[in-house]
Amino acid sequence: MRLLTAAVAAPVLLSLIFLGPSWGWFAFVALACAIGSVELYGMTHPGDRVAQALCTAATLGVMAVLWWFGKDARAILVMFLALPIFAVLLSLLRLGDVQTAALRMTASLFGPVYLGGGLGAGVLLHRDGGVDGPGFVLLTLMLSWLSDTGAYFAGRFLGKHKLYEAVSPKKTIEGAIGGIGGAAAGAMLAHFVYLKSLPIVDGLLLALVAGSVGQAGDLGESLLKRSFGVKDSGGIVPGHGGLLDRVDALLFTSAILYAYMRFVRGG
Repeated sequence: MRLLTAAVAAPVLLSLIFLGPSWGWFAFVALACAIGSVELYGMTHPGDRVAQALCTAATLGVMAVLWWFGKDARAILVMFLALPIFAVLLSLLRLGDVQTAALRMTASLFGPVYLGGGLGAGVLLHRDGGVDGPGFVLLTLMLSWLSDTGAYFAGRFLGKHKLYEAVSPKKTIEGAIGGIGGAAAGAMLAHFVYLKSLPIVDGLLLALVAGSVGQAGDLGESLLKRSFGVKDSGGIVPGHGGLLDRVDALLFTSAILYAYMRFVRGG
């Protein structure tokens, strides 16, 4: 089922990334963001459809601000000043169980930045990267998903030492090393095939940093699910669980790649 899902999704993703306009990629990612928001706030605000809808709107709002005003520091500042006000007002208006109010308030602030910001970085890569923008988006996917693949096989066949058993009992140190190896393979593929402007040293450093941080993102989402007693964030992706389960590492690798493009390459 995983392979079948990948076989169907890959051509669609590649067509959107390399053949479609930036606004088309934005629309696709915004849809994914909405689905991921439903999964996230279904865990953090169970049973409160109004709060879930408002938090989803706030998350999409973060993406929209980054898309239309991402280069305006004043707009970014106003957004970050407004988010705590939104979180507090939402918690007061949708009080519910007082014992969980602080948790829901924190989630209303964290969620929009976590999900909207991470996916927003992915759409900015496509738009602001110029001719290399689509290549950087694909590299982001490769660093995330090849790291996941490398970690799976290394952990399955070589894994002996637990990485972080309290959060994810199946993950191993050997798997984490294999994940960095998978990310390095993705960087090499980019350098030699579809992003030849990427220096090989830069690519390998990105693989090390983004591959490691991406695995931390995976662990973070596992911690989130475990704290709510949930196995998968959803079931919309056949064989893969929820959308959040597929983009947890991608949220962090997108941010790393966008920072690299903006501050190192001067994109």
